[in-house]
Amino acid sequence: MKNFRWQLLIIFLTGLVVGILLLSERPTPSSIFQTPEPRRGGAYTEALIGQFKRLNPLLDFYNPADRDVDRLLYSALLRFDERGLPQADLAESWGISQDGTVYNFTLRSNIKWHDGKPLTSADVVFTIEKLREGGSAIPTDLQEFWKAVEVKALSDTAIQFRLPEPFAPFLDYLTFGVVPKHLLEGKTFDEIVNADFNLRPVGTGPYRFDRLIVENGQITGVVLNANPDYYIHPPYIEQIIFRYYPDSGSALQAFRDGQVQGISQITADVLPEALAEPNLALYTARRPELSLILFNLKNPDVPFFQDATVRRALYAAINRQYLVDRLLQGQAILADGPIFPGTWAYYEGTPHMDYNLDEAQNLLREAGYTLPAEGEPIRTNKDGLALRFTLLYPDTPQHRALAEAIQADWSKLNIAVQIEAVPYDVLVQQRLADRAYQAALVDLNLSRSPDPDPYPFWDQVQATGGQNYTQWDHKLASEYLEKARITPDIAERTRLYRNFQVIFAEELPALPLFYPVYNYGVSRLIQGVRIGPLFDTADRFATILEWHLLTARLQRTDATPTPAAP
Repeated sequence: MKNFRWQLLIIFLTGLVVGILLLSERPTPSSIFQTPEPRRGGAYTEALIGQFKRLNPLLDFYNPADRDVDRLLYSALLRFDERGLPQADLAESWGISQDGTVYNFTLRSNIKWHDGKPLTSADVVFTIEKLREGGSAIPTDLQEFWKAVEVKALSDTAIQFRLPEPFAPFLDYLTFGVVPKHLLEGKTFDEIVNADFNLRPVGTGPYRFDRLIVENGQITGVVLNANPDYYIHPPYIEQIIFRYYPDSGSALQAFRDGQVQGISQITADVLPEALAEPNLALYTARRPELSLILFNLKNPDVPFFQDATVRRALYAAINRQYLVDRLLQGQAILADGPIFPGTWAYYEGTPHMDYNLDEAQNLLREAGYTLPAEGEPIRTNKDGLALRFTLLYPDTPQHRALAEAIQADWSKLNIAVQIEAVPYDVLVQQRLADRAYQAALVDLNLSRSPDPDPYPFWDQVQATGGQNYTQWDHKLASEYLEKARITPDIAERTRLYRNFQVIFAEELPALPLFYPVYNYGVSRLIQGVRIGPLFDTADRFATILEWHLLTARLQRTDATPTPAAP
């Protein structure tokens, strides 16, 4: 014990001597190092997949490439963060009446159009008036929605919306880009469609239009400059240039050739090549889409779909990880429910269903379906009802591969599944709408809808004539959905949606498969890029104000000490 204490004393004295020697030294200014520091200036060029049409938020509903540019040119009353929560944009604040039918908004007072004119609530009212009369350029349901809402400018900075009845997802509808009344007033919607304004747009966003790039009589790009009067603060990057390309392959080649610094979308066919580029950083985000299998729960030809135990067995028998890893090249996230993970409404306690063929077989036996002693090797129940049905799928190579893999998985349970390809519009507008199907592999696209609002797809009222294609008829789940739709309080809505998700996971009226992902490529010289789950591809620019080119500043360091003078 004494020897151990002497060892500790020696170590202590040695450390003390070293410390004294270090304190007697002082640094010299001989070494430097570089650290990144955001600075204003520079340009960023992005390869945009798609074609230029019109830079006007009233006209970009069917052209994602235009929406990407418009996101930087125009502002909306609200934007939504990656969790689906509303954030102030043009609106400084807002309030909701107790009954959920009146919404009052106050605009920021320092907003200017790119031509220097002030933005007022009259511009918001004007934009909504145009949304009501949009013809084929604007979705019909959106036009009808705004026709039912009373909009009034209370002052230059105050605006009021009156709804005919409570509707909690209303804030979703306030992300439209606002257009200038003073430049478009007096024009019909058809005249706006063909107006020169669409080629020389004026907005209030962080970037303003500079010029079009025209080559051989075709528009091949757009140049935007930073807006010095932007009401939040000017962006760091001084200029953004968009160049149009037909596909990701040509865009990737443009990056290799040094023509662009970013690629708006990296598709699966070029993903391995993109990953091999040392100077290209890839950002991946969940898309607002869900692939799932729907069951027609009211089809008398397949009554076994009404049994939740059978549905659970079918779910456990699908090797979803294989689908994602092998057929989708890893470009999807396994789904456990109808509400997107990471959003405010998602219930973290939602159970995950792993691939388990043994469990699936046990569940089918529990439901009374076994292999007959003789005859065709298809599971039947005591009444002779065979597990046999047809699975529809969209007529694309990828969907066919998915359907074949699912068919093979279910065949391991001795279930006879026939697969049938159907054009997507026919699948949705005829087979699903008419309930003329047994099971279907579909993709649910909820782009530009941050509020989850599962009501249209799962409420019992929508089973006839609505989008509840499964015809799921669950009274308690429907009560939760209906109440959540009219309750402004987000904490209460969260509780209601949690209860709904618990019931959905128990009943499984449909089988959630996966959420596809989106890949975005940006040069490593561009800093500050961050994207979370997306509700639209243009959401990748949500943090554009913080993007900057990699620069450096010199700092002195203590790397080379010299002894102090005696």
